[in-house]
Amino acid sequence: MKIRRCAVLYIEPREELAIDWSSLFAGSTTLAASTRWLALAPHLDREIEVDAADLAAMAAVSQTVWSELEACEQCHGAACVARLLELGLLIGDAPEHEALRERDETLRAQHWRPLAALAHTFSRWHDVRTETGMEAPSFQQLLDRHGTPPAPTMDLGTPASAFKLPKAASGILDETLMKRYTGRNFDTGASLPLAVAARLLQRTFGAQEQRQVGPHADVLKKTSPSGGGLHPVEAFVLVQRIAGVTPGLYYYHPTEHELRPLRTMESDEAAAVALQMVAEQQWLADAPMQVVMVGRIERSFWKYRNHQKAYRALALDAGHLSQTFYLLAAEAGLPAFITAAINDVDIERMLDLDHLRHAVIAVCGCGPASTGPRNMVELRYGETGLG
Repeated sequence: MKIRRCAVLYIEPREELAIDWSSLFAGSTTLAASTRWLALAPHLDREIEVDAADLAAMAAVSQTVWSELEACEQCHGAACVARLLELGLLIGDAPEHEALRERDETLRAQHWRPLAALAHTFSRWHDVRTETGMEAPSFQQLLDRHGTPPAPTMDLGTPASAFKLPKAASGILDETLMKRYTGRNFDTGASLPLAVAARLLQRTFGAQEQRQVGPHADVLKKTSPSGGGLHPVEAFVLVQRIAGVTPGLYYYHPTEHELRPLRTMESDEAAAVALQMVAEQQWLADAPMQVVMVGRIERSFWKYRNHQKAYRALALDAGHLSQTFYLLAAEAGLPAFITAAINDVDIERMLDLDHLRHAVIAVCGCGPASTGPRNMVELRYGETGLG
């Protein structure tokens, strides 16, 4: 049997502090520090505590070249090697190791930059709720907790020699731009007109043109820029209240311009799913339509293999799309939102996605604003406070 180390592996020394009661009573320092060594491997999607013997064994095995099991066992002990194989930190070629080997091979096949794979995997949320860590402190609470924030602008250069720019000229986008704001008070009794939803999806996520660049290779032309022209971000739509559309989860097809049902729901189930997706941010979950932006790793990293900037470009793509979505919503007289405070792992399970192949990046949405009292602050142009 042959073995090798898993494709991506980082070791984190995690320090923990505790009160040293004996020192405290003796009148000296009261804190005692202890260090644990944690192995972080994206294909395993969990932290694993290791010791010095484990570290030595893993360091002796290549992540690329297969080596004989017996040689490693002779140097580091059969029990240690067997434990690392069972955990998936070492990969074996035997049938009993097939499941963990396939996960490792999936990671290798996507051409992740190791640090990006690590950041992506271990920044995802699962089941974050109000009582398990989701916070929405007011600005005053933040001031009380953290003090005065850094200034809103940097003050660089020499004001006396500054070149004063002319006043910005008016343009055709001004009216839409000045109507754009993040909505946090949606009308739970209002639906999104089908024509508005269709325009939002087609003009934001739809293909305006499709071009063939090779015998079996097409690229899409959309209204937002994309790294390498690849447009790897897909749109999955949670419908709560769109006129004529059954509530549920759908895949928006960018060239066919259609919603393909993945799971239809009753209205109360769709509302619960929306709340779970956005980590119980009720002020966002109330919107009649939410769009989950999912990056296809295989498409982006096909070009940008093991690239330092590939994951950043994927996040930028989602940002471009969200701003286009915002402006189209503003054009329709609707507030919109985008949030990265989402339960990524839960969304992956809802959509049957593999985090090594697909990156759930953010959720955006929109809908008619509530005409009643506002429960959450919305920073609209020309308004202050709750408005």
